[in-house]
Amino acid sequence: MKLAIPTEIYDGENRVGITPDCVPTLIKMGFSVHIQSNAGILSSFTDDDYKRSGAKISSKLSELYKKADLVVKIQRPSKQKKINEFNLLKDCSLLTLLYEQKFKVEFNLLKKLKVNVFALEKMPRISRAQSMDVLSSQSNLSGYKAVIDAASEFNKAFPLMMTSAGTVAPAKVLIIGAGVAGLQAIATAKRLGAVVLSFDVRASTKEQVESLGAKFVEVSGGDSGETSSGYAKEMSKSYKKKQAKLLEETIKKMDIVITTALIPGKPAPRLISKKMVESMKVGSIIVDLASEFGGNCELTKHGEIVNFKSKKIIGPRNLAATVAQDSSRLFSKNVINFLKNSCDSGKFQKFNWDDEVVKETCVIENFRNSKSKGK
Repeated sequence: MKLAIPTEIYDGENRVGITPDCVPTLIKMGFSVHIQSNAGILSSFTDDDYKRSGAKISSKLSELYKKADLVVKIQRPSKQKKINEFNLLKDCSLLTLLYEQKFKVEFNLLKKLKVNVFALEKMPRISRAQSMDVLSSQSNLSGYKAVIDAASEFNKAFPLMMTSAGTVAPAKVLIIGAGVAGLQAIATAKRLGAVVLSFDVRASTKEQVESLGAKFVEVSGGDSGETSSGYAKEMSKSYKKKQAKLLEETIKKMDIVITTALIPGKPAPRLISKKMVESMKVGSIIVDLASEFGGNCELTKHGEIVNFKSKKIIGPRNLAATVAQDSSRLFSKNVINFLKNSCDSGKFQKFNWDDEVVKETCVIENFRNSKSKGK
């Protein structure tokens, strides 16, 4: 079976779908691995790295996609840079991050093609799927990088310092949302020496937050705040009122606020108002990891740094891609584990359509047996 890995064409997307260290495993599973020339260079993986691992290099896109059984991409297909990726996809299965509710145009174009599409962001939150969870692996690195970027923008030091010239007070950091990105942000901020607080609507996250050395900021009298699948849910109006008051009182004492709150299938919840930003300290910083989905802060602009009354609101664009070498490796291993889940005696022949991991992630299905596509 032919597995194709194209170069990502979105601006700022430095990752690659499969890394050289994963190629030998794919070959053992029965794949012939083909990668577009220089597809991994922005992640620091050369064509020679892929060749040594057993992959074949394709200099032409038409050659890469020809008779491909499986295509692995980070970003959803698109039309840009004189490339129409939709025209290249034929009778194959596509593994990618799709977000079809947000990118409806691309989703509708894919529905017109004879392809299977697996939206990897829909991986169910069950214990055996943790090793396949692309959102978690990428969010983990985004949480880390958010703190590093905030520290580079901040005009003070993070840790407590006792010097002969006087004492430097530690930075105070609030992390809103204690999912994978939030927990990694907490851990990173603590390692840098900050005083860290965290807020999440899910009461169950309190123990995890405190285990990392942060203080959990909690709305009293709220419900569990999570769905049966473990994601945050939309809260009641009375809860939101209490939440806003609590955050307003907390934020004015902070130097840095990192927001990570998302609700699956909906715009990001608006948690920080313009009024709250006005009350913050001069020189303080907000890093809004939810900016692509509307932002948790009223003033956030995706892909921009907004300067508002001597405060900065950063709406980062694709933080995981700024640590592309590691994020590509983790994405690649997630894909490998997803494919292994459908292997029989170590070989991949077709997806296991009876498995919930396959059923939950497949958003477009046109055929089931790769050996008889189109029949």
